Amino acid sequence: MDFGVVLQTNPPSARTVQLAQLAEAHGFSHVWTFDSHLLWQEPYVIHSAILNATKRVVVGPFVTNPATRDWTVTASVFATLNEMYGNRTICGIGRGDSAVRVTNGAPTTLRELRQAIHVIRELGNSRPVEHNGATLQFPWSRGSQLDVWVAAYGPLALKLTGEVGDGFILQLADVDIAAWMIRVVREAAERAGRDPDAIAFCVAAPMYIGDDIAHMREQCRWFGGMVGNHVADIVAKYGTGGGVPQALTDYIAGRTGYDYNSHGKSHNDHVDFVPDEIVDRFCVLGSADDHIAKLEQLRAIGVTQFAGYLQHDNKEETMRVYGERVIPALHDAITAKS
Repeated sequence: MDFGVVLQTNPPSARTVQLAQLAEAHGFSHVWTFDSHLLWQEPYVIHSAILNATKRVVVGPFVTNPATRDWTVTASVFATLNEMYGNRTICGIGRGDSAVRVTNGAPTTLRELRQAIHVIRELGNSRPVEHNGATLQFPWSRGSQLDVWVAAYGPLALKLTGEVGDGFILQLADVDIAAWMIRVVREAAERAGRDPDAIAFCVAAPMYIGDDIAHMREQCRWFGGMVGNHVADIVAKYGTGGGVPQALTDYIAGRTGYDYNSHGKSHNDHVDFVPDEIVDRFCVLGSADDHIAKLEQLRAIGVTQFAGYLQHDNKEETMRVYGERVIPALHDAITAKS
């Protein structure tokens, strides 16, 4: 299992770069950042600074979208960074959430997402692609390598992920829900004639090392609100009796609205509808042993990367304990079983 951190690009940007350096020092393989250019600083500029300040970590957005950024420009960013820093980028992409909703926009269609994935991946891998009636290729790009991982929740989005994604991003760490979604993606891949074992499965959730469960819950309750936005869209489309686990839909019954100005913030003041049970199920909280136990469960159902959100007040200590105890424990367990 690989490990990543998910950072917000809040000023000062040097702080984001510093956290990325710490993540690399503690053994994390990936550094991801939010991509909402109005709510936070421009991520791709900071990605360049992170890559320049590190030697090994792979860097990418968590996640970008096809609506607010031209697909060819997005691909050009990755191909350029790969030329500069040696194929250390990755593209996480979804239909669009905070980046589009703060402008009163809407997520793209799955058809548009599928097309965007194809264009970005082909150009990002130094290959030609047909787009808008033209054959496009970066004449300056040689040997660029780019995987595109798809963030999804609903049945049709999961199907698309299995059909075209290099990886699947699931933003919650509930073991039962993750197992269901991974199974849907794998089945879609098999039906499309793809090898499901070639797909990366990334679970992302707040990770907090500590012993005060009440405090940890309050620091991470925002995550249930963020996930609730996606779940609300799914319920609106499929209802509560469709092909979506009931555990994923029940908790949004008390949801009355969402202010994107507090998106992804530990002091989010309108997520009281998120019960403690959901915080515990969706996040990874507690001692190092608690984290190891839950991550072992996730690894057993096919998760290949855990990406921990660090939007709380214990960033450095959480990364330190991961580097000293959690990551080695998971690696040792894998080695022992191989």
